[in-house]
Amino acid sequence: MENLFAVVLAAGKGTRMKSKKHKVLHPVCGKPIIDHIIDLLIDLGTDERVVIVGHQAESVAAHLEGRASFARQDQQLGTAHAVMQSAPLLAGNDGVTLVMNGDHPLFTRETLAQLVRSHRESGAAATILTAVLPDPTGYGRVIRRSDGTVDRVVEHKDATEEERKVREINTGTFCFDNRLLWDALSKVSNDNMQGEYYLPDVIGILNHDGHPIGAQPVADPAEAGGVNDRIQLAAAERVMQRRILNGHMMDGVTITDPDNTYIEAGVAIGEDTVIHPGSILRGRTRIGTDCVIGPYVELTDLEVGDGVTIRHSVLQGSQVEKKATVGPYAYVRPGSTLGEESKVGCFVDVKNTSLGKKSKISHLGYVGDARVGEEVNIGCGAVTVNYDGKNKHQTVIEDGAFVGCNVNMVAPVTIGKGAYVAAGSTIHRDVPEDALAIARERQTNKPEYAKKLRQKG
Repeated sequence: MENLFAVVLAAGKGTRMKSKKHKVLHPVCGKPIIDHIIDLLIDLGTDERVVIVGHQAESVAAHLEGRASFARQDQQLGTAHAVMQSAPLLAGNDGVTLVMNGDHPLFTRETLAQLVRSHRESGAAATILTAVLPDPTGYGRVIRRSDGTVDRVVEHKDATEEERKVREINTGTFCFDNRLLWDALSKVSNDNMQGEYYLPDVIGILNHDGHPIGAQPVADPAEAGGVNDRIQLAAAERVMQRRILNGHMMDGVTITDPDNTYIEAGVAIGEDTVIHPGSILRGRTRIGTDCVIGPYVELTDLEVGDGVTIRHSVLQGSQVEKKATVGPYAYVRPGSTLGEESKVGCFVDVKNTSLGKKSKISHLGYVGDARVGEEVNIGCGAVTVNYDGKNKHQTVIEDGAFVGCNVNMVAPVTIGKGAYVAAGSTIHRDVPEDALAIARERQTNKPEYAKKLRQKG
């Protein structure tokens, strides 16, 4: 959209959050509140985004570096005063300025695009994004004339009893003709209950000067929800989570129990994948088609190929290639790649390891810092002994090798192609290709000795 600017208000202390972290940096569905807004404004095509900072300005600016400009409001004297701080960056430009609160993460692209479009087409000096609420307590009311046109916005604390009966509220989101905005801001006074300079007073000023005012109702009032405390944070999470889940289902994903499934904003899922209850999908997780995920999995920053099955497991920062199976009760830690048709079974811990095509670690094992070839079988209780107390070392198991139960492989060590390692062995030297390695004490049986031990007891 041509000559479209944005001002985002994020200078307040957010004391009701009771947090060391700035309010707008708290996540909703895995993404900080302010990121939902800034990413939306970038997608909308804004030419410049100015974030008004104050409390914890450095943390907000550092988080948004490269995606926005900043203006500082050292004294919180009201929303009009906050917008005025962006004058050096925006005043004098032709175009439209969109003003938003930094703690409103639920607006959709469609809503904001419609607001800007309506503003441009109407030729209004200002257009208010409004919502009709069953209980508008605490919100500024949009006061209309008898012909339905907008007269002014009045804050709840300053409203009369009659005005408080109005259910149409100001969402705190506006479009302004950029040139007219700055002239009107200079006329705003702080003659009100709070002694602050209110941005909605600009509406009355522009109206008084003969400029038309528009109002665009939001289709879903839930979008207008802001975040001022942890209760509202949870409410925003619920709204956005349902939106995310519905989006995946509309795109061909089966979610068998949406009320017990959590998917963050950055997750992508292919068609005909089934997500079962208790699944938590986080970060940059990408899941292919025809997968079965869950029940009860936690996937974070995971790349999953087509046809994969993952049950009752935790996987992080790794890659699972097509038709692999994981779980139940497996833990795959960062830096791992599970090859095509591979298997990681129950109570297996894998870390920083590549597992080749059709290789298996079926149960009760730890494989860390290893490179495992294709069609390798690693038996129950096998362990790569990768840490010497100071450094991590690599274990290499080449194609077709067989590692028996309860084997310790003391790294650095290589098990050659097609080699066999006998159960119960502790391997600390390389095993040649096609060799059989046995590294355990010869069994000694002492007849009747168990009876003696019992008699001593």
